[in-house]
Amino acid sequence: MTDLNQFLTRAERLLERLERFLPAEAAAPDWNAATAFRWRRRNNATALVPVPNPHRIRLDDLQDIEEKKDRIVSNTRQFLAGKRANNVLLTGARGTGKSSLVKALLNEFADAGLRLIEVDKDDLVDLPDIVALLEGRPERFILFTDDLSFEDGEPAYKALKSVLDGSLAAVPDNVLIYATSNRRHLMPEYFSENAATKHKDGEVHPAEAVEEKISLSERFGLWISFYPFSQDEYLAVVNHWLGEFGVPPDAVAGARGEALQWALLRGSRSGRVAWQFARDYAGRFEA
Repeated sequence: MTDLNQFLTRAERLLERLERFLPAEAAAPDWNAATAFRWRRRNNATALVPVPNPHRIRLDDLQDIEEKKDRIVSNTRQFLAGKRANNVLLTGARGTGKSSLVKALLNEFADAGLRLIEVDKDDLVDLPDIVALLEGRPERFILFTDDLSFEDGEPAYKALKSVLDGSLAAVPDNVLIYATSNRRHLMPEYFSENAATKHKDGEVHPAEAVEEKISLSERFGLWISFYPFSQDEYLAVVNHWLGEFGVPPDAVAGARGEALQWALLRGSRSGRVAWQFARDYAGRFEA
């Protein structure tokens, strides 16, 4: 018995030392400190960190995407009202307003109880822990992941897939996931994967690798696709931001040529490029 007691004592001491290296459970933040939070992992500890000054972009600042705004606003209103709503995947061309649209929702609906939590792709493995912190809260939470994409075998892929649809434990009804991506199916696709595709009785049966990649994006109930701007759409966004930045009307009219040249040099016509040009142009008129 003496040997056993000594062994148990040594084991307890060893466990006490190991506990210092184990990640501590994340504590609930001060929910009144902010309307936006970031999930952060530092020094082997995790926490929801308040964002005191979130991006103040408005829905009205997002031009020429009215149909897309209507769809996501309608889904978010249903969510805030406690009605059924879908997780959302926003995909398409870079700089066309995907991320800004999600941020604008917070600005629009924070007073109605909406809260936004930004989760980096690498931290998606912590989704069950995040959801556990939010369960039972009166607020309505959107977990926001920007520029989402996966390589084969990433653990975050399975974590997200499980939380979206496949877990035994149901996600609380005060949580939705909104994600943006330049890839519609979130993972790289290769020609070789189509080699096993079969044609039977006139129907196409994709290979298992293709099916697996499609299955994640299909777990988002609402898809919203963004496309590159036309020249007129790009110029409309430029004019909007020049007006917002206080550029005189006659100077706005004279900015057309420079705005088009700016887009040509950037190789893109998008809302982001229009905003960047407007900032540069408006800076010339500031005292």
